[in-house]
Amino acid sequence: MIHEIPVPEISPAFTIEDIHKIRKWNHERLKDATLEERRADTERQMKEALNRLGISYGINTPAAKPRQ
Repeated sequence: MIHEIPVPEISPAFTIEDIHKIRKWNHERLKDATLEERRADTERQMKEALNRLGISYGINTPAAKPRQ
């Protein structure tokens, strides 16, 4: 189960302490999550990031070549 914990406050300077806050927040959110939940959450975040960058999911990804 993914815990709904508020996102931590990040300083405008983005310091090492901010990195620690983000890591601790992410750990607390996902500590009881199943592998499937973690995978789905990571994929959701990846799609959000690609959308913010204006990149369509799957279009810029090279197709895998079949094994011979």
